[in-house]
Amino acid sequence: MSARSSNRCNFWLPKKKRSCANTRIESSLFCGNHSQRLDGQWIPCPIDPSHSVLQENLEGHVKRCPLLKQTVALSGQQFYHKGINAGNEEEEDKEKMGSSCCPDSVVTSEMKRNLLYSMSVSKFHQLIKKIESVHGGICKDIEDSYLSPEACNIWFTKEIDRKLPFQEKHVLQQGSILGNLEKIGALKRCNKNVECCESNLDNKDENVSAVVEFGAGRGYLTQMLADCYGVKKVYLVERKSYKLKADRSLRQKENLVLERMRIDIEDLNLNAVESLHGVPYVAVGKHLCGPATDLSLRCCFSRQDDESPVLRGLAIATCCHHLCQWKSYINKEYIISLGMSKDEFHTMTWFTSWAVDDDHGSKIPGVDDIDLQASDTKEEEQVKGVEDDSLRSVDEVVKKMKPMERAVLGFKCKQIIDTGRMWWVKKHGLDSKLVKYIPASVSPENTLLIAGKSTPSSA
Repeated sequence: MSARSSNRCNFWLPKKKRSCANTRIESSLFCGNHSQRLDGQWIPCPIDPSHSVLQENLEGHVKRCPLLKQTVALSGQQFYHKGINAGNEEEEDKEKMGSSCCPDSVVTSEMKRNLLYSMSVSKFHQLIKKIESVHGGICKDIEDSYLSPEACNIWFTKEIDRKLPFQEKHVLQQGSILGNLEKIGALKRCNKNVECCESNLDNKDENVSAVVEFGAGRGYLTQMLADCYGVKKVYLVERKSYKLKADRSLRQKENLVLERMRIDIEDLNLNAVESLHGVPYVAVGKHLCGPATDLSLRCCFSRQDDESPVLRGLAIATCCHHLCQWKSYINKEYIISLGMSKDEFHTMTWFTSWAVDDDHGSKIPGVDDIDLQASDTKEEEQVKGVEDDSLRSVDEVVKKMKPMERAVLGFKCKQIIDTGRMWWVKKHGLDSKLVKYIPASVSPENTLLIAGKSTPSSA
């Protein structure tokens, strides 16, 4: 054995079929990543809770945490307002919530799972019936809207800069998002000879000159929008740092102002972004995970005055509903009006993970085509045939459900959650609807919340 291999971590990586290649720490057989952590020694970093630190090293760590410099710089920005879009646990009457979860903490996946599997079988069946009934009453108008706008042909035909990454499934999704915005009049197609935003400068009510992309990642949805619709101000909101961003390409465009804001959407006060004051804009987001959709909506519809940005339309592709939280959810009043408690909401978010836990995409005939109550009634009858119901468990019932039934239940819960968001946007002054913007075979997360200005009815 070589001296180098003798200093390597002894932790076995089963997927790679080899030991960890990192150097082990002194007086241990493992590296820092794989050494056993004793209970009580590790605590979340107060600057960035996504990582932990030994309690004995905390004082020194906070002085050199990699995110310290960013946090200090961010706190000095006018648009930084800690928790402004976070929502509030106490927005509704506690008695109506019917919650047994800790009210002030994030409800983890494990906690959600425990809520489900600690239910009695009869309560589980009651919840399934409630979900089926609610979905049948409010989720009937989600239409297919797979669009490939002519304005985006340079992307569809690969006439773009070869240095830009091209993946067909992402281009199809991005194009359809923008096509749906164009369809409702929130975007105007560029004339090849006249820049969109210069052709109608005096008509501020009709012209959209800016885009705010939430959860922007590398920014390629906005890259397509800038290439095809000629916006002049671009704001990319993303809390993480990425390589191979679209920023370099966007900055090469003449007369385009680009501002990347590395900030959590939860802390962004859009009204405090000076260069957006009074500017008509559209808000977009492709796969805004879980509560990020709710944070973005709250950010866009915060207090409005004469200097506030002017929201002309939005298109948000929702996803990862299993991460949704009661605290941040935008329409608690709607959930309560459906007769659901906070715990039932969190259980419903757990169900949504069943929609995409396998490749169900093109296999599901349609969520309305499968009657969950019928199979649920059969199961209840079987339960009644068992003398001691305490011997039954939700775990047993779930294991007996067909994979397709689990997937359909998950999709129905997703649609119920998104419908609440859609109604909240309507309540705040924009015409809104949910559409399927891409075939499920391209992405099972294919629901788009689309909203635009109300069009006056002709007298």
